[in-house]
Amino acid sequence: MLLDNIRQVNDIKKINEEELASLAEEIREFLIEKISVTGGHLGSNLGAVELTMALHLALNLPEDKIIWDVGHQSYTHKLLTGRRSGFETLRKYGGMSGFPKRRESDCDAFDTGHSSTSISAGLGLVKARDLNGEKHLVVSVIGDGSLTGGMAYEALNNAARLESNFIIVLNDNNMSISENVGGVSKYLNNVRTADGYLDLRDGVYNTLKDMPKYGNQMVKFIRRAKNSVKQLVIPGMLFEDMGITYLGPVDGHNIGQMVRVFHEAKRVKKAVLVHVLTQKGKGYLPAERHPARFHGAEPFEVETGLPTHSRTKANYTDIFSTVMTKLGQRDEKVVAITAAMPDGTGLKRFRNMYPERFFDVGIAEEHAVTFAAGLAAGGLKPIVAIYSSFLQRAYDQILHDVCIQNLPVVFAIDRAGLVGSDGETHQGIFDLSYLSSIPNMHIMAPKNKWELSDMMKFAVGFGAPIAVRYPRGEAFDGLKEYRKPIVYGKSEWIYEEKDICLLAVGSMVKIACQVREQLKGKGYSCSLINARFVKPLDEDTIEEAFAAHEMFVTMEENVASGGYGERAREFLDRKKSGKSLISIAIPDEYVEHGNVDLLRQEIEIDADSVTRRIIEEFSRL
Repeated sequence: MLLDNIRQVNDIKKINEEELASLAEEIREFLIEKISVTGGHLGSNLGAVELTMALHLALNLPEDKIIWDVGHQSYTHKLLTGRRSGFETLRKYGGMSGFPKRRESDCDAFDTGHSSTSISAGLGLVKARDLNGEKHLVVSVIGDGSLTGGMAYEALNNAARLESNFIIVLNDNNMSISENVGGVSKYLNNVRTADGYLDLRDGVYNTLKDMPKYGNQMVKFIRRAKNSVKQLVIPGMLFEDMGITYLGPVDGHNIGQMVRVFHEAKRVKKAVLVHVLTQKGKGYLPAERHPARFHGAEPFEVETGLPTHSRTKANYTDIFSTVMTKLGQRDEKVVAITAAMPDGTGLKRFRNMYPERFFDVGIAEEHAVTFAAGLAAGGLKPIVAIYSSFLQRAYDQILHDVCIQNLPVVFAIDRAGLVGSDGETHQGIFDLSYLSSIPNMHIMAPKNKWELSDMMKFAVGFGAPIAVRYPRGEAFDGLKEYRKPIVYGKSEWIYEEKDICLLAVGSMVKIACQVREQLKGKGYSCSLINARFVKPLDEDTIEEAFAAHEMFVTMEENVASGGYGERAREFLDRKKSGKSLISIAIPDEYVEHGNVDLLRQEIEIDADSVTRRIIEEFSRL
């Protein structure tokens, strides 16, 4: 196998040119085989195989730098830099990350995980290079989906002023996670299909090539001047108008063609954008047919593409999807907004039923929030569905545009808490902290699937900024008999005993139930309160419970700093009681990738760890 010859960076340059297509095929087979077992980002990686190979052939790594926007398409890059063995532990605890990591390899120039960042980071590396008097190349690879993010245009605006080389590769597959939307997508569609330009170019080149003696020289001259021709023929020429040299579009699955264009781009003494057309999921029919499903794939059967383990229970996103369709049916003022994730957030059914009330704004979380504020100011009831990790990108808009005006925007925060295999950049462990700091914001967290439905209904009728945060994965279906009406700012007593009181937030109620059973098995009596509201703090219930028990324990799947436990402790500290108070939370650190249950054990917020800590502390009383 040709892949056996790739043991370290730049080994690809030892492969014969006529064998590169076979190597690309082997890489695809390798990725499909490995990701079918571990899960991971398959579609984006299959689409970027030849692009990555061409970059490695045209550059000299690690001296030259590649910054991968988001970074979930960097698997081929990892293969070509000697990390083949790491795919056995891809996205597992202690194993290889599914994103670029500087600690993994000198060939990973910048840690990524969120979109629209690569041009800014690349521009910083370019200026550092120039100020240090160095000569290496810097390449930022950004997808057309990521190009809908405003940060990318802020960076392009600055990059246009450069007087030294900076290569931006636009990996254009007409997809982000779902199909792209909006004006940028329409513009790129025009570039992709500008038949007038492409036909003129091909016709002129072919005619001149057939001319004796001077034909080839004229072709070379026109190629040098082709930017002027494009300026006349292609509509808009957005990048050229900004002051960035545009090359392309180029076939993203033709290695030789891309290598030639990259060498041409290296000669430009300014920012240059190479527009590469690729197909997401290329080479694997199920991924080509269902690119959104294979964006972040669970383990699957290679022959069919079907998941290895079928889900038998609904997850929280499914519950949210169902309640959204009911809310849309009951109230025509309910509208839904997402940032390029109608499938991931569960809004696909709402979009199909109420297309005029559904808004996918692309990868633009900041815009999504301020857009929702405008909808609310106009008398509608907007529900913004965004993953916890991505919502933090819109902190200023939540504070400035929603909460200062006290506008009735509902934030449906999916994947709150530990999310697992995507690691540090995707763990939703900061939302309680950053949202609690904002005046006029209210925060709820459901204990189970029925409470998520009840909280969404409450939130839509609330009339002020409010967030409902819920975890990734299977929805807890326990405690069905405890379904008391939602009362503003009030917690819910589930079990009322003595000795120890557990006050748990959202997903931690399930773990608190397990802790309670373990404690009772060891002879302790134990109360359990479902916090329901993180903000406002239910001070009356906290004070009552604290006074009635020997030990008080708060439990949350959020970092300790600024979280629910810290705020409860501040309140109780004013009571100056000598009783024991324990805050169970995630340490103030970034949590790496891995199975969620294993991560809980590692950071000691699982039932066994919590029970052990409680017993140790109780024995000291």
